[in-house]
Amino acid sequence: MCGIIGYIGKNNSLPIVLNGLKKLEYRGYDSSGMAYLKDKKINIIKKEGKIKNLESILPNDNSNIAIGHTRWATHGKANTVNAHPHNVGSVTLVHNGIIENYQEIKAFLEEKGYSFQSETDTEIVAGLIDYYYNLDKDPFVTLNRLKDEVRGSYALVIMFNDIEKLYAVRYKSPLIVGINDGEYYLASDVPAILDYTKKYFLLDENEICVLDRDGYTVLNNNLVVEKEIKEFNDNISSVYKDGYEHFMLKEIHEQPKVVDNLISLILNRDTIDLLDYKNIQIVACGSAYHTGMVGKYLIEKYLNIKVDVYVASEYRYGKIFYDDKTLFIAISQSGETADTLASLMLAKSHGIKTLGIINTVGSSIAREVDEVLYINAGIEMAVATTKAYVLQVLMFSLLVYKSLVNNNLINDKEKDIIFNEFKNLGDVLEKILEQDYSLLVDKLYNKENIFFIGRQVDYALCMEASLKLKEISYIHSEAYEAGELKHGTISLISDNTPVIGIVTDGDISEKTISNIKEVKSRGAYVLLVVNEKINVSDDIYDDIITISDGSDFIKPILTIVPLQVLAYYIALSRGCDIDKHRNLAKSVTVE
Repeated sequence: MCGIIGYIGKNNSLPIVLNGLKKLEYRGYDSSGMAYLKDKKINIIKKEGKIKNLESILPNDNSNIAIGHTRWATHGKANTVNAHPHNVGSVTLVHNGIIENYQEIKAFLEEKGYSFQSETDTEIVAGLIDYYYNLDKDPFVTLNRLKDEVRGSYALVIMFNDIEKLYAVRYKSPLIVGINDGEYYLASDVPAILDYTKKYFLLDENEICVLDRDGYTVLNNNLVVEKEIKEFNDNISSVYKDGYEHFMLKEIHEQPKVVDNLISLILNRDTIDLLDYKNIQIVACGSAYHTGMVGKYLIEKYLNIKVDVYVASEYRYGKIFYDDKTLFIAISQSGETADTLASLMLAKSHGIKTLGIINTVGSSIAREVDEVLYINAGIEMAVATTKAYVLQVLMFSLLVYKSLVNNNLINDKEKDIIFNEFKNLGDVLEKILEQDYSLLVDKLYNKENIFFIGRQVDYALCMEASLKLKEISYIHSEAYEAGELKHGTISLISDNTPVIGIVTDGDISEKTISNIKEVKSRGAYVLLVVNEKINVSDDIYDDIITISDGSDFIKPILTIVPLQVLAYYIALSRGCDIDKHRNLAKSVTVE
């Protein structure tokens, strides 16, 4: 989850590393730091808080080699002492990951006379590398020991006091190597290097990379590895706000375009036929899990296939049943989500077919699945996902639609109606984004508790809308199945308690409306989000958002986008830092 950047080359490394950290700040902003080599001495600067705090103390100095880190705290509080880089003896390093056996290693090192200043597992790793380096006097031999000595996950970028090179090694945490003319970079993610180069390669697990001013060498088990050089082909504007106040708002407004792009791509290519399977397991975390709930609704309703949706962190430890007609679907924007990746490896060990719905090309999950479908969202910089969520939902809609068409389970009239809905979806979203939600924002932004209620697919949308609101505005928000209200939850409703009811499924709308009447009768303020074809009397709501009619294949998307916008402007009115949320980071690469 933390962000790592390293540079060695012909230019001053300090502004390059600082700029890279700014591009990676979405990965963590509890603290940040840099280390650079000058006059054969490693200098360390670090500061609690956001990167602007580090920038304010950065010396006017010059060095051709440096490493940097922006932190999402795992071990130890978010303060300057625990900030990276960490130095022990001759070793200075930055780290993304979690070392599970750090207490054992710490006890071993303390017996050898080491002492530590921070609460972090990272400092312990620095100590272990220093201990073996003093014995081996060879960085490669030392780093090869790590895979036998360390349990957990790590991406490490390392400087040794007496060597003008950068070393890197990774296991279960992402790391890339960027290449330019006489300049080389190490980074957790592509945005960190795009101002300087689009060429990079992926470092694989347990590979050791060394960079100097003349180039790079990659070793695996002491054998030189030839790496495939990739080139970033997306629009580089993804990493800039382009006049928008926040990345989240920019990415909300990018949705019509990326939706049209994905529809065009998937409708014109062969994809997996879901009807080849009798059971489907969807595994994901956070918003991706919510897209899986929408996918379950569509697959079960239209394809009559049993679908189970699992939170990845629970899937790994439960009793799971497989057969040769089971399809495992992993959903992840980053393709590096630690629990989802571990769940995928468990499924693969049982020999079942695996599919990834992924955004980041070449990511760990994308490389491990049998088949990958990229949503092509471009880089999503905001921590709160919007366009990736919508594209993941859209991918399920397209897969179900194509499975129906390929198996002649839909007549020509229905096929054409849905096809035209897909073709017009971008234009419909543009109109949604032109609407003014300011009056609703004024009524909601100062509330501290908001509830969402719905049934079936509407409940899945409630879960995502509630998450979006709470993660960026810090309002306590909960989503409930509307029918469960009477089983305890309705006790939380009192005068002016905000309840947002989602009613787009005409088959069960009367049931949900009945539940909305129950909260309204107890004094709740009701904001109704309703499909235009569903008749409701104006006495059951205080305000209303009307959604254009459409099939089940597009309704979830039409419903969630206004709620994304509403959450954004509520958070803005509360003065929240919308792109950099308290306690959150973009990619959860640790368990």
